[in-house]
Amino acid sequence: MLRRSLLSRHPFRLLLYLEWILLAIATLAILSPLPNRPPDRPRPPAQIRVVPAPRTELTQPPRWERQRPSRRLRRNYPRYPVAAISSIGVLGLLGLRLPLKSKRLPQGLYNLLGLALSWLAVLLGSHAQSAFPPLLLVVVIRACLMFRWRGRIVVSGLAYASFLLMLGLALSKMHFFGVPLTRILHRERFRLQPEFLDAVVLNASLLFGFVLIFVTLLVSALLTAKQSQDRLTQANERLRRYTLLVENQATLQERQRIAREMHDSVGHSLTAQSIQLENVDLWMPQDPKKALDHLQKARQLGKDALQDVRQSVASLRVDPLQGRTLSQALQHLTQTFEQNTGICVASQIVETESLPKEFANALFRLAQEALTNVSKHSQATEVQVQFREQNAEYQLQITDNGQGFDPTKHTVGFGLQSMKERTEALGGQFTFQSQPQQGCQIQATVPRGVR
Repeated sequence: MLRRSLLSRHPFRLLLYLEWILLAIATLAILSPLPNRPPDRPRPPAQIRVVPAPRTELTQPPRWERQRPSRRLRRNYPRYPVAAISSIGVLGLLGLRLPLKSKRLPQGLYNLLGLALSWLAVLLGSHAQSAFPPLLLVVVIRACLMFRWRGRIVVSGLAYASFLLMLGLALSKMHFFGVPLTRILHRERFRLQPEFLDAVVLNASLLFGFVLIFVTLLVSALLTAKQSQDRLTQANERLRRYTLLVENQATLQERQRIAREMHDSVGHSLTAQSIQLENVDLWMPQDPKKALDHLQKARQLGKDALQDVRQSVASLRVDPLQGRTLSQALQHLTQTFEQNTGICVASQIVETESLPKEFANALFRLAQEALTNVSKHSQATEVQVQFREQNAEYQLQITDNGQGFDPTKHTVGFGLQSMKERTEALGGQFTFQSQPQQGCQIQATVPRGVR
């Protein structure tokens, strides 16, 4: 659990794993042995000299025949390995918690501490030419996580200057507590070819500089990509929450509309039916024929109320399409509307590609709301319903020849406002046109590319 909590604090776990790899490379480099002396230099051929044979009891073997001590290549291990490995361990532990939200001064001190631990590991463990570059790269990677471009360049410059200083100290055979920085970059090893040593130092300097530039650019690119991905994820999350909010708001408005409709329609029908039944009770003793007429009216009012309840329940279905495409559902809606209201419907519905479910449901509800307004308020005799795909857009248009209204003198009703909000939630546009005695036309246009 502790390990998971520590890893979860790191902003980019992949870079943390890369740091561990570099630290492991530096540790192995420090623990590996170094040669104790430079390789033998070529000797000139021996000269043969003729000397008189000395007496046996007083003579000693010639100098070149004496048994020389073994000059095998001995290995030298670091003198302070525990201190060097401890410095690398502390440097690794610092990477588990970066001061990302701190001010510039703590962040600068954090990077200076990383450089100091890198120097300490090299000074106590030698192997500067192989252990120092990975440690400096770890410091640069952390600087890329904490700073912007200016800070990254400053830390990279300090790392490169530290590397050059290390090369200079190694060439001058600098020792720290008796530990040489390296036994490779010594001029005794290249006495016969000193220009080769200069080439090695120059190539090492240029190579590490290129590696620093590459690592800085690569880590910056990875961070930019991750930040873009995080922003996109946050935007998607906000969009999802907004969609749920709009859907919940639309559901609430739909319930309010149905409650108002049931109050206006079913409540009115039941009230009228109650009045007709009272008339039946009133006229039954005096005029049975008239009472029977009131009874027939009460029966018809009951049927109307039942039909209104069925329509309200049908509009409350979770899936209004019932497994059909939007075009098929619109065709069924227009047929049912024509049978129930007697209003002639001229439909031009084109079969389109499969729409997302939320798009199809919203457009179906919009058409249902528009036809409900036509049946209740327009007093129309003909309605035109058009659904087509044009210019990478879906267009739903409903036109009636009813009495219309003046938009400048009447506020937009609840039904029109609900249809507008549904369309805008899909990224589309909603328009309506109406004039007194000239009917009304509504049009919803939804872009096809929004998914």
